[in-house]
Amino acid sequence: MPETRNAKFAIGQVVRHRIFPFRGVIFDVDPEFANTEEWYRAIPAEMRPRKDQPFYHLLAENAETEYVAYVSEQNLLPDESGVPVRHPQLREYFGALFDGRYEPKPRASH
Repeated sequence: MPETRNAKFAIGQVVRHRIFPFRGVIFDVDPEFANTEEWYRAIPAEMRPRKDQPFYHLLAENAETEYVAYVSEQNLLPDESGVPVRHPQLREYFGALFDGRYEPKPRASH
């Protein structure tokens, strides 16, 4: 039976990439890799993360732009800068920033 892993980071948490200069807010988590094989193979082999770990969907930003990123847990660190994220979709998902984490907005259910 496969081992179940708990996500290290939480929805609303501000994180940064361990190698590349970007950061973002987590808005969804996959318990293991759930993107396309084409996307996965586009990552250079020497940097390709394991698939058997949580992957995070981020409202991401770097110095030039904002975008959505998909990042493995092994490549994330908590962002402790306290600086708000400027992503234009942030207010669709979250309210106020408090102690390094955005408060998720309630979602309508069907």
